[in-house]
Amino acid sequence: MRLRVLLPEQILLNDEVLKVTAEAEDGSFGLLPRHVDFVTALVPGIVSFVTVDEHEKFLAVDEGILVKCGQDVCISVRSAVLGKELGQLRSMIRERFMQIDEHEKKSRDALYKLEAELVRRFMEIGKIDTL
Repeated sequence: MRLRVLLPEQILLNDEVLKVTAEAEDGSFGLLPRHVDFVTALVPGIVSFVTVDEHEKFLAVDEGILVKCGQDVCISVRSAVLGKELGQLRSMIRERFMQIDEHEKKSRDALYKLEAELVRRFMEIGKIDTL
């Protein structure tokens, strides 16, 4: 099977695999090459896969979509982190979340400043109309 993991800005993974295990809203499932074709929504969690050299690798994913069609498995998510070991993956996820939290904080600060400026401008317009 060919496993492709697509992010908005790049193709994270495009490899031949023997098995894929993932988690949907109704529980975890496994895919083998002759598995029936289907589409499912993924929940945030761990996707594991076995490479053709029989090494198990792990992928932490945000919510997204998995499509199995023939010998192709395509996962499309907003964010994902690839790791060889769960321990390594855990530290990578923690680092990524810290970066996201910092970015969200900066975005919120910018939004608050814009809102305050908008209110100030409306108050100035109100003062001009009353004169």
